[in-house]
Amino acid sequence: MFRFSLAQALVADGRGGEAVGHYEFCIAKKSDWMMARILLGKLLLQLGRRPEAKPHLEDALRLAVDQQHEDPEKELRGLLADL
Repeated sequence: MFRFSLAQALVADGRGGEAVGHYEFCIAKKSDWMMARILLGKLLLQLGRRPEAKPHLEDALRLAVDQQHEDPEKELRGLLADL
């Protein structure tokens, strides 16, 4: 949880580039962590790294469907439609 919270703090402080590795660490440790994937995908979009963002958002969508999280599913479908 520390690395996830650190990533969020870095993003809030305008240091998103430094947060990427922390989100990636979280996903590597817990592959079904939907929120870490969503936030990483959105961050990569903000950083202009669209090709890198898409697979994270697609994985997050699969997790949202599997875990029955309707609001994130809807948001992710919208984000992916715009890619």
